[in-house]
Amino acid sequence: MRFNHVAQRVAAQHFDLVAEMLITQLRFQELRRTERAIWLRQPGANIDLQLSRSPTTHRDADKIRSQVSFLSDTPRAELEALAAWAAARGLAASVGSYSEREFYLDAPDAFVDFVIEAMLPELADYPVQA
Repeated sequence: MRFNHVAQRVAAQHFDLVAEMLITQLRFQELRRTERAIWLRQPGANIDLQLSRSPTTHRDADKIRSQVSFLSDTPRAELEALAAWAAARGLAASVGSYSEREFYLDAPDAFVDFVIEAMLPELADYPVQA
């Protein structure tokens, strides 16, 4: 088997806004869309992100342990820019941190079971041969 994609749940009322954020702010490309989901890929990546519409309002207390993660030389600043983008469109979002090198963005009304994480590239410098 070969890894293909991961799927995360987004509250139905904010689904289109979250998809728009990923497309316009993080350069994701739409691969496929159905009534209940969208598949996205960021140029240069070899794995896809599926967002699924969710009617649930339950938010896990430890959802910050489930992330869609990005590498960045300026992780906090980039997440703060996404939070400002969301807020300008009526979606409350905040930035928190796991450490001085790892940060996360939560939009509690939209992200059902995940947060968006950004961390310094050095944290993903693994000595793995492809």
